[in-house]
Amino acid sequence: MQPATAKWYDRRDSVFVEFCVEDSKDVHVNFDRSKMDFSCVSGTDNIKQQNTVELFGEIDPKESKHRRTDRSVLCCLRKAETGKSWPRLTKDKTKCNWLSVDFNNWKDWEDDSDEDLSSFDKFSEMMNSMGGDDLPDLDGADDEHDSADSDDEKMPDLE
Repeated sequence: MQPATAKWYDRRDSVFVEFCVEDSKDVHVNFDRSKMDFSCVSGTDNIKQQNTVELFGEIDPKESKHRRTDRSVLCCLRKAETGKSWPRLTKDKTKCNWLSVDFNNWKDWEDDSDEDLSSFDKFSEMMNSMGGDDLPDLDGADDEHDSADSDDEKMPDLE
């Protein structure tokens, strides 16, 4: 048996793990509070694949689900403690060569107060929150300082 390739991403109340197995048969997914087990037979060569994942945080096994498609098996792990981000899927910090972050679906939701804001609205809100009242007025900078800098002298005309 070999491990199936998987991608994962984090959301406010769930963690999603997608096992990339084409034409899977005999799919078995078992959710436990602190781990999940996945196994299947995939492809035309009937390759047996199995993954056991010790999870970073605890999940609600009864609320966690999986769905099989022709190209993958997507697992939705319902977090036991919603609103807490998972910096990684696994309990251990060791790198698993079969696991990667799904950057197409990744969202940094911790800093977002409203998930429905469009990208432009988020950008505008960020720019406005940077402040503007306490910024110096650069137009009147010459009036404020009467210091005689050497670079303030009049330049000679070009010939």
